[in-house]
Amino acid sequence: MTRVIAVANQKGGVGKTTTAVNLAAGLAKSGRRVLLVDLDPQGNATMGSGIDKRALKQTIYHVLLGLSAVENVRTRAPGGTYDVLPANRDLAGAEIEMVDLENREVRLKSALVPVAGEYDFILLDCPPALNLLTVNGLVAADSVIIPMQCEYYALEGLSDLVNTIKKVRAHLNPHIEIDGLLRTMFDPRNTLAQQVSAELQQHFGAKVYETIIPRNVRLAEAPSYGKPSIEFDPTCKGSQAYVALTEELLWREAATQSAA
Repeated sequence: MTRVIAVANQKGGVGKTTTAVNLAAGLAKSGRRVLLVDLDPQGNATMGSGIDKRALKQTIYHVLLGLSAVENVRTRAPGGTYDVLPANRDLAGAEIEMVDLENREVRLKSALVPVAGEYDFILLDCPPALNLLTVNGLVAADSVIIPMQCEYYALEGLSDLVNTIKKVRAHLNPHIEIDGLLRTMFDPRNTLAQQVSAELQQHFGAKVYETIIPRNVRLAEAPSYGKPSIEFDPTCKGSQAYVALTEELLWREAATQSAA
């Protein structure tokens, strides 16, 4: 059964794309069939997977507007381990053009139906905003991974995102759940980071992933080489953390299935 997971947080710079790209590569390395959907007009997940967004003739923009099908737009990441539904700056116009379309919130979900059976996981890299593109991601998703830095403003933004997920569950997607909160760019020497981390665990309990992604230079360098970090430098601490996250995600999935 295909699992669709949105990687979302309206706050920018928290590691959403890094998480989506490395999780896609990690799941693919574990033998799963993966599609990574880039929902951000910046196209960072596209570039981070090694695909030149400037050379694309068709993107997810064409899919959302009904101008093309996923089968015609998806492309294989140069590493050859997972598929990408790419994006570029054209996507910025999609939100305006989608306003007057019927069923505008379910465009992505409907477009993924024909190919869903070909994948074990579909990962959605959402933009840093609570806009129509993010809503499309939340409506299409079974669950949400929320990457966040352990700082004060992150807690404020988390509250907004949780409220949005509740609204989507009430009106558009009754099955969506929070898969987990992922602590990213973590510096254990920072007292505030430790305090916020403890507060997250107190309020969200098992929803907080045990895996913590450290602040790591190699994670930041990998996109400029067009590779996920776990392919660029498998031995660095950041890559090892994303491998651990992949294993934790798969372990949680197996535990949920055995309990069902």
